[in-house]
Amino acid sequence: RDALSCFTQRKVEKKKKRGKEKQHRKNEAELGPLKAFSAMAGEVSALSQLVDSVESMKVDEKSKQQNAAAAAADDASDNSSVQITCFSDIVNDVTLHFQIIRLRNQIYAWIGCDSAKLGRVYAAATTRPHNTVSVTSIIGGVSDNTGSGIARRIVLKTGLNVILACNIPKDSLMLEANAEKKLVEKLIGLGYTRPKAS
Repeated sequence: RDALSCFTQRKVEKKKKRGKEKQHRKNEAELGPLKAFSAMAGEVSALSQLVDSVESMKVDEKSKQQNAAAAAADDASDNSSVQITCFSDIVNDVTLHFQIIRLRNQIYAWIGCDSAKLGRVYAAATTRPHNTVSVTSIIGGVSDNTGSGIARRIVLKTGLNVILACNIPKDSLMLEANAEKKLVEKLIGLGYTRPKAS
């Protein structure tokens, strides 16, 4: 009897368990669309928040652009705008082309020899602690230093940082000296050099 009642009781429990599972699946089936709707509502809310954050970024970007435009207008009114000067000269039957771009605290200069190639590019600036001038090659080999001396001396004369592009042929010392002379004459004429100490 005990075995039979135990067996019957297990069978009843299994039936109840299956009934609960069946009811749970039925509830899931009925709640499925509600859960899907709830999930979509969550996604819509997240999407709405994303749209709001993108719109606020657009507003921030617009105000940044307006501030940048105002700052640029202030810079232009301070006579610190970009000034570009181009000229050519013939030295010893060689045509030299020059371009000088005066920025706020630096000068970009290009010296072209019979062509419009960029050539080697050097950056020069005063360095601490002894205010010596350091020069580095940005484009071009270190074995060919045509133009690095020019960049160094322009920093000494102007007190500004210098980017110098130069395509003067290697081992053309007289041509390099004449090009530097013409460039310095133009820098003095434009008022970019420091006044001489008296």
